[in-house]
Amino acid sequence: MKKRLYLRLILLFLAFGIIGFILISTVTSHLVLSLMTGRAAESLYREANIVSKNYAQEYYQNRESLEDLQAHLEILDSYMGCQIWIIGRDGSILVNSRTPVEDMSHPEILPEFDATDFANRYYQVGSFYGYFPSDQLSVYAPITRNYGIIGYVVLHQPLSGINDTGYRILNISYITWGILTGIAFLLLFIIALSIIHPIRRIAKVAGAYAGGDFSQKKVTIQQNNEIGYLSASLNYMADEMNTLEEDQRKFISNVSHDFRSPLTSIKGYIEAMLDGTIPPEMQEKYLRTILFETERLTKLTSGILELNKYGAHGRTILDISTFDLHAIIKHTLQTFEGTCIEKRISFEVILTGAELMVSADLAKIQQVLYNLIDNAIKFSHHDSVITVETTLKNEKVFVSVKDHGVGIPKESLGKIWERFYKSDHSRGRDKKGTGLGLSIVKEIISAHNENINVISTEGVGTEFIFTLPLAKEEAG
Repeated sequence: MKKRLYLRLILLFLAFGIIGFILISTVTSHLVLSLMTGRAAESLYREANIVSKNYAQEYYQNRESLEDLQAHLEILDSYMGCQIWIIGRDGSILVNSRTPVEDMSHPEILPEFDATDFANRYYQVGSFYGYFPSDQLSVYAPITRNYGIIGYVVLHQPLSGINDTGYRILNISYITWGILTGIAFLLLFIIALSIIHPIRRIAKVAGAYAGGDFSQKKVTIQQNNEIGYLSASLNYMADEMNTLEEDQRKFISNVSHDFRSPLTSIKGYIEAMLDGTIPPEMQEKYLRTILFETERLTKLTSGILELNKYGAHGRTILDISTFDLHAIIKHTLQTFEGTCIEKRISFEVILTGAELMVSADLAKIQQVLYNLIDNAIKFSHHDSVITVETTLKNEKVFVSVKDHGVGIPKESLGKIWERFYKSDHSRGRDKKGTGLGLSIVKEIISAHNENINVISTEGVGTEFIFTLPLAKEEAG
């Protein structure tokens, strides 16, 4: 089995990690550096305004000398770590915190300076009109006098220092990304153990089942979730399919056996009559044997067709009606009058009340009674009694058919409901039996969602007891 799901998950997690890394190195990096630059600009702008409104104003109003102004700017420079300039409107550098006063007798002029750049913003990032070899954060504040701008205070801070702080924050982001990626792959490992590996095992076994191989070991997954439920369902399906396959083999084997014997007899007798082995005066005897075998084949075919009407899990269509069970019992017993006279068997009928109304499929319940009574007659001794009794308990009708015949061996009790099953006693006594009668009885009672049980002692007799629902008007 190809590990496509596992590979896809790995690729998905890898893609997640790569996309996360790209986002941190691009979007997050840009946002962090922009944020750090903006905050540094705000801080420098406050300082630039202080210098403009205090020291620069004192100097322009001749209340402070150039040397004093230079001294104040140098102190601020050493404290803030940035150059402080005072420039004129023409771009001349009048004061530089890092250039002595005596060296400022001939001020430098920035040739590309444009005062209109200061109108819409208070800072810029770059070389400040080509003056610095590296990028600077330059923040400026105007120096005003008599409602006019006479110059600017400009603070320059290397952008590398600001970026270093941003990169340290980004390093934390990369560490966090690494931790999250590690956790993601740990989750992948857990998912692989708890989901992918069980699914692989289920798929492997399901593939074997699909190929008809039910000998595979069952999938044992002790999980109280959908995976565990799927595993249990698959195991249940395998058991059912295996049982079905075994039932099919048994069915074919039994049908073949039960059809082969009478067909072989019929074929043999007819060939013997055709080639003269059986003389004409004896043919009537063997024709009766052939008729007997054909009747058995007809009965076997009818039984198979009857069983075919009943599907598994209650899919049988029933014609439910309300009828008098006692009347059906009496009518069914009358059909066995000839057989009972021949074997000198009598019926003891114990019925609860004059009539007993039940809700069921009349024709099918009549067939149940016929099969059970017929079975009782077959395995009863001569001069014996068969008891048919009805009792009422908790809105349920209990019907009992009890004989005093050969009984059923203990080891056969669990198999009598199987199709074509015949116990040793049955094979000895019931030459016409097909082994389908009790199977049909079981299917009919189960289709009614009722129960049937058997109590038997070998050499003593057998009792079948089944239940039926009492009619609603009777129950009420």
